[in-house]
Amino acid sequence: MNLFIQHNKLGINGDLKITGSKSESNRLLILQALYPEIQIENLSNSDDTRVLKKALSKSEGLIDIHHAGTAMRFLTAYFATKEGCEVEITGSKRMKERPIRLLVDALQRMGADIEYLDKVGFPPLKIRGKKLHADSVKLQANVSSQYISALMLVGASLPNGLEIILDGRVTSTPYILMTLELLQHVGIKGEFKQDRIYINPVEKLEPSTVAVESDWSSASYYYSIAAISESAQITLSNYRETSLQGDSCLAVIYEHFGVHTVYNGDKVVLKKNKAKRSMRLKEDLRNSPDIAQTIAVTCLALGMECELEGLHTLKIKETDRLQALKNEMEKFGARVLITDDCLKLYPGQSLKENVSVETYNDHRMAMAFAPLALKIPFKIEEADVVSKSYPDFWEDLKKIGFEVNKTS
Repeated sequence: MNLFIQHNKLGINGDLKITGSKSESNRLLILQALYPEIQIENLSNSDDTRVLKKALSKSEGLIDIHHAGTAMRFLTAYFATKEGCEVEITGSKRMKERPIRLLVDALQRMGADIEYLDKVGFPPLKIRGKKLHADSVKLQANVSSQYISALMLVGASLPNGLEIILDGRVTSTPYILMTLELLQHVGIKGEFKQDRIYINPVEKLEPSTVAVESDWSSASYYYSIAAISESAQITLSNYRETSLQGDSCLAVIYEHFGVHTVYNGDKVVLKKNKAKRSMRLKEDLRNSPDIAQTIAVTCLALGMECELEGLHTLKIKETDRLQALKNEMEKFGARVLITDDCLKLYPGQSLKENVSVETYNDHRMAMAFAPLALKIPFKIEEADVVSKSYPDFWEDLKKIGFEVNKTS
């Protein structure tokens, strides 16, 4: 589905409720599968979460997780420790190009029975679940925090718990802390000290209900809309000032764009203050790489140079996000330089017209570029890819004045 998107009004006003955090939901679903005493409210309605929930209902046969990278990592650890199961986990063409060797190596050192069915180091995988007795494992820490979280989530189900020794500088620390805090919230003891994570063993938990906070990554697109608009007041429901989500750093970063965040109970209100905008932006996004695309497009729309660092994990996401950003922003007349870890943006004098943005099967490419319609109308290809994390995105944009129409 291709969409033509534009917005002809000066101001943005609206009140929206965004689906629950995909990151929190997926962690809690793994924990609920291990400990049925856990109840979950405000679960994400994303494709990734639905795929994960369906997979957890199976204990044998083929499981296709499509584009869901988090599901691939979490399910690999889950099924490896699920005694008696035998599954094959596969996914999309891109999923088969995304590395998983570091996690598989760690699980195999713990005694797991995992076999590569095609290329070594990549899905698809055949997993025969068994009881693992190892209580310590070493893992490279600077590639994906999801490998670490996958081990943390199953750690308490092991007879002696689990010590995870981290080798190297940790990437996306807030996601590890999110996992740890969710474990602690449901009654599993654990701690993160220097280069060690300790998860205590637990056979059964006391019944509990966990309400999932709305997704801060999804909120990023409204921060971008507020930043690009002439005036804005956007209210987003079910958010906490003391969030577990690393992407809540948006509230601080977008002050550079003149967007002020007001916390009001379980809501955040985004207000535009044109007088406070910076002239250039430099940010290290090592702990929040999922908002890099949003920030880069915000800068493109505002004609602001930016330098974004800490982006090394973007090359192994749904697409090579650094190359994808370069390709698409240059269509609008920008000059973009990328390395394995950094993106530098030099916007053109004006935005080129008649652009068609390719999304590369990446939900964040579609949503990150959408706010640019406040400046210039354009086409987004394969726009239905947003269902991966935020199925209601285009309908929610219509609620705040965007014109979104199907096109060829």
